[in-house]
Order: sequence, then C-alpha cells, then structure tokens
Amino acid sequence: MFKQLSIFAENKRGAMNVLTALLKENQININALVTNDSAEFGIVRMIVDEPDRAMAALVEAGYLCRLDRVTAVEMEDTCGSLDALLGVITDAHLNLDYIYVTFDRASATPVAILKSVEGDELTSFLKGRGYKIL
Repeated sequence: MFKQLSIFAENKRGAMNVLTALLKENQININALVTNDSAEFGIVRMIVDEPDRAMAALVEAGYLCRLDRVTAVEMEDTCGSLDALLGVITDAHLNLDYIYVTFDRASATPVAILKSVEGDELTSFLKGRGYKIL
C-alpha cells in the first residue's frame, strides 16, 4: 500500500503554486495528485516519492495534513476496465471512501488509487482476483 498525503489548503489564488514550490524546494517528486474544493478550503491528495519527508516539510510550513494508506491497482488501458474493477469490489461488499485514476510512468498503464477503511482486506481480495497491486 502507498502512503498518500492529504493536505488542507486555502482555496485562494496561487495556493497550489505555494504548495508545489515547497515540495520542489525539498526535492520531493509528485507522482499523483487530485484536488477537491469547497468555498474556503480544499483537500489536495497526492502520492509523492518521499511521503514522510514531505509531511514534515508541509507541517513545518504550517499546513494541516495527514498520511493515509491507499491501495494502488494497475488496470488495463481498455474501455470498461475501471467498471470491471469497481464491479469486483462491489460484489465483494467492500466500500470505497474515494477513488482517482493516474498513470504508472514506467509502464504507461492506468492506476486506480483506492481509499478504503477496509484497505488490507481490499488489497488481499484484489490480489486474489489477479489484480496487480503496486
């Protein structure tokens, strides 16, 4: 399982640039990123190459953030592959808190990032179904 950063950031002009500049300063590479916004604050979720060091730098800069464990599942780059993955998870009666899709840079294949309170069970189940967990 990957460690994912969840960062609470102000929803204002330039906020993402301040965040990415901080990571750049610390030589931390962003591998996946998704944002969700609200009127005043947004949640930035990202997978980075050095999550613990990134967390320390962000907290030192005054950000409220946390590390979560997520499951990264490689998928085929074909129509319906996400639907098939979600169908298998639904049939197993496992719940997802959220999902986003990125790409594995080395293999150029889609990767589903899955967050579930049942993370260990989800990972084991998907491995048993032949899915490649990164």
